[in-house]
Amino acid sequence: MDTPLSVTDLMGLTDAETVLTDLGSRMQTGTLVPYLGPGLATLGNAAVPTTFEALAAFFAAKVALPRRAKGNPWAAAQHIESTKHRSTVSALMTEAFHSPVEPTAFHHHLATLPLPMIVDTWYDGAMSAALAARLDWGEVQGITRAGIGEDRWYRFYDAAGQEADRTVAEAWRTVLYKPHGSIVPVRNFLISDADYVEVLTEIDIQTPIPDIVKDRRTNRDFLFLGCRFHDQLLRTYARQITKRSDGQRYAVVDPTIMTRNELKFFRAQGITPLAIPLDRAVEVLLAAP
Repeated sequence: MDTPLSVTDLMGLTDAETVLTDLGSRMQTGTLVPYLGPGLATLGNAAVPTTFEALAAFFAAKVALPRRAKGNPWAAAQHIESTKHRSTVSALMTEAFHSPVEPTAFHHHLATLPLPMIVDTWYDGAMSAALAARLDWGEVQGITRAGIGEDRWYRFYDAAGQEADRTVAEAWRTVLYKPHGSIVPVRNFLISDADYVEVLTEIDIQTPIPDIVKDRRTNRDFLFLGCRFHDQLLRTYARQITKRSDGQRYAVVDPTIMTRNELKFFRAQGITPLAIPLDRAVEVLLAAP
């Protein structure tokens, strides 16, 4: 049985602000990797789903789902793919994330920093929009292998949104890693259970993780912002993306909704949870000297 939640396992607001001030300074030197989740979209006026539950509800509003698929976006997408067509799933994801998400002040701040890598796990294009003023960056996106007839796990895109190769990517000052895909530039989406079958089979040996990500995570700290880990898939991705990074790991959390499995995951992965509202955490990071 999971260990019950305890406030003694979490850092209080004052300690969290002290730690975040230090982490903000580390970001400015490029020694920390921001790992962004859907929660960041809630800090702006996003007209897209900002939680996995909201995405599942969007699917349910468009297609009649069996009980087992309700509330679970991956199962919902799989049901739609199986009973209709993959193109229907892609069309619904495009509809869900069609409205551009304006970058927040924090996105713009990250875009000014010498960060070797930013991990962004949601499907919106806010972070790429913030980076658009620069030419020395590009992104690598996870892609579905369903029906593409290619032995590839990801694709590279330059600052202009054109597909690139890994040789070009090596020269980018900042790599934006979108492990689940994105609405921009070409609507890559990993969302259905089938999308993840091969990925989760291979991810323990790191095959689906791009070499450029493996290189740029080395000897760097990670800070999870706007992320939840209440599903095994989300925990698996976070564990494998940060694997062998050898740095410290922190996560901004809301202890009122954190599950026992999330706390267990933090303990197992050496992640220090910081109990502080996300909007306040961002304020502290922005103000860091």
